[in-house]
Amino acid sequence: QVQLVESGGGLVQPGGSLRLSCAGSGFPLDYYARAWFRQAPGKEREGVACISTTDGSTYYADSVKGRFTISRDNAKNTLYLQMNMLEPDDTAVYYCAAGRYYSDYVLLPGGFDSWGQGTQVTVSS
Repeated sequence: QVQLVESGGGLVQPGGSLRLSCAGSGFPLDYYARAWFRQAPGKEREGVACISTTDGSTYYADSVKGRFTISRDNAKNTLYLQMNMLEPDDTAVYYCAAGRYYSDYVLLPGGFDSWGQGTQVTVSS
């Protein structure tokens, strides 16, 4: 059974940085994608970034390109999201997810089977 536990959320001022972590375990051998999603109040869950576990390819939503970086530590089975130059519109609950398929073109929640409990990120002065 896949388990995902996020940490690292909090309150940060606009222009600041945060690093989210997601510790994982129990992955099936055919789980090839690890990703971050976010959901703001009253909005649908949206894809933020994804990384392929086969070759390390990455995908980013246009709204975070150049500001966020997804990475992973295989030895620790941990996924990270480094978030720089944070903006108030980045305020949301951030979820990590694991699934079988990676795409260079799209990141949709329906493509992922396992989810963490979420961590709140608030960007405000």
